[in-house]
Amino acid sequence: ALSMSAALGFGEPLAGNVVALMYAGGQLLETFAAGRARREMTALLGRVAHTAMRYAGPSLEEVPIAALVPGDRLLIRHGEVLPVDGTVSGSPAALDMSALTGESVPVHLPTGAAALSGATLIGPPFDLLVSHRAAESTYAGIVRLVEAAQTSRAPMTRLADRYAMGFLLLTLALAAAAWALSGDPLRALAVLVVATPCPLILAVPVAIISGMSRTARIGVLVKHGGMLEALADVRTAVLDKTGTLTGGQPGVTFIRHAPGVAGNDVLHRAASLDQASGHVVAAALIRAAADRGLTLTRPEGTTEAPGEGLSGQIDGHHTIVGGLDYVAARLDHGSFAELASGIPPDAMTVAVAVDGRPFGIIVLQDLLRADAQAALAALRAAGIARIVLASGDRQRIAAAIGAELGVDAAIGDLKPADKLALLQREKTARGKVMMVGDGVNDAPALAAADVGVAMGARGAAASSEAAGVVLLVDAIAPLARAVTIARRTRTIALQSVVVGLGLSLAAMLAAALGYLPPVQGALLQEAIDVAVILNALRALR
Repeated sequence: ALSMSAALGFGEPLAGNVVALMYAGGQLLETFAAGRARREMTALLGRVAHTAMRYAGPSLEEVPIAALVPGDRLLIRHGEVLPVDGTVSGSPAALDMSALTGESVPVHLPTGAAALSGATLIGPPFDLLVSHRAAESTYAGIVRLVEAAQTSRAPMTRLADRYAMGFLLLTLALAAAAWALSGDPLRALAVLVVATPCPLILAVPVAIISGMSRTARIGVLVKHGGMLEALADVRTAVLDKTGTLTGGQPGVTFIRHAPGVAGNDVLHRAASLDQASGHVVAAALIRAAADRGLTLTRPEGTTEAPGEGLSGQIDGHHTIVGGLDYVAARLDHGSFAELASGIPPDAMTVAVAVDGRPFGIIVLQDLLRADAQAALAALRAAGIARIVLASGDRQRIAAAIGAELGVDAAIGDLKPADKLALLQREKTARGKVMMVGDGVNDAPALAAADVGVAMGARGAAASSEAAGVVLLVDAIAPLARAVTIARRTRTIALQSVVVGLGLSLAAMLAAALGYLPPVQGALLQEAIDVAVILNALRALR
């Protein structure tokens, strides 16, 4: 506005027109750059389903997704986006999860598996049993986070706005000095038209939103620009164990069996009987049997004591499965003493008895994620100098997993308040700290950390609300890439500011000394704007 007004006042309409044209072009470029930077997040918003095909007796009806309630059965057709979270019913489902996780490989879900809203069906139609209302589903939560992220302003952006005002005052002072010392008002005009604060007010936000869009593409949703900047500064990571470094579900580690009995026989009988139970350990045994290729037998005459064990007929033999004390109390002959020898008393065990005699003991534990070791190595490569394992599990278990993973410290027996105290100690000793967790008990620590990272794919909603970063994929490997992206984004933003302002100041001095006429100055100003904005867009790569 100052440049165009001064050009008209000093009788240089061509310079004023060039500035107006370049300003309009700059606005178009800014709109393009911002849209390009938000592309991945905008793509997420555009995938929201509005209606669903719901079974109504023998027929189907198209209803708004707001009308869906848990228990409804939906028909998902080829190419449709899942409107709500639910459970695969009837035939298996082949889903494209790339919009949520960034992973292009299709995911095949068996009957009974949980399916997340926002995924696209790429296989034949299947039925979805609704588990959450539309507003409570995974994808709706992601959309809310994305909308908030798009309107946020990073600390670096706010700082740039403040510096832009200082740049304006510097420009006016330099223009006045050039006019006063030379007596030529055109030098003042040339200074005004060549001055450009765009490296500050455009390049920084474009770079920040580009970095946030880039992390969204790999399945890491950063809620706001300030969190992206904080992510670039962290040097210490505190990671919860259960559900973060481990799968959060027990797996079979080894099987003790009675003489003359094979380990697979023990697992076969336990898993066959546990088909009648909905307990999490029963599900773990059935998965383990499937992994070993065992064909399960249909149980008959089952009776369950919830949380303790169950009994029934397997292949014509009376079988009992459950906790060691529960099964031992129902033996007719012998004991589990020899089979249980050497097993830690706090280990997760399932005892199996057949026809009143000890048959075997299955030992389970929460197994490490397949990518845990590689993910921690990638975090170190990304610049995380210290990794701490924090767990509410027993210290013995935490220490064993910590030693296997090679972390710097492994601390167990932690309550939520203890995790908060641990974070404070790490902050005091080492600066900014990142906390990674998935459970409701992790929410206070996630909120208190400089960067809270929630396992959003399977974690509790409370942890996703409290955290500043949400992993949309059920893995921690993308987190290291997000740290690298955050650091590169900050470097690009600072680079755009330093180089852009350096070029602008050099051009202003040249104009003040009479080496740069107004029209050429206006053209140079636009060239600098284009250069810094295109450089900021490099954060998308």
